Amino acid sequence: MKVKLINKSQHANPAYSTEYSAGMDLRANLTEPVILKSLERKLIPTGLFVEIPKGYEAQIRPRSGLALKKGITVLNTPGTIDADYRGEIGVILVNLSSENFTVENGERICQMVVAKHETVEWENVNILEETHRGEGGFGHTGKI
Repeated sequence: MKVKLINKSQHANPAYSTEYSAGMDLRANLTEPVILKSLERKLIPTGLFVEIPKGYEAQIRPRSGLALKKGITVLNTPGTIDADYRGEIGVILVNLSSENFTVENGERICQMVVAKHETVEWENVNILEETHRGEGGFGHTGKI
């Protein structure tokens, strides 16, 4: 699949790290480092603009290593970039650790996955099909 990209960053285009990778790392595009204090969130620019095809979205997800080792994650996970959005991709990072974290220019801050989605058309009904689970919600199995 070809996706149009404008790269105004100082970095190479996003790329898959391995043959079987689902996501591509996005990099911070900064003029100076950004300090994230404990429990602080900030919008980090990437310098990337995309034209996602209709019927697809780009999902912004945390990088597992950054989350595990530093406590840095993407706040609205997954963040969605809709097919009609043409602005710069910004990533809302949050620091869940007890220590400050410095985001450097060029640092890999998240993954982007391009995924197909369906567009639904609602059908109003009076009754839904019965299931074994029924209305069982959070913790309905009794297991943790």
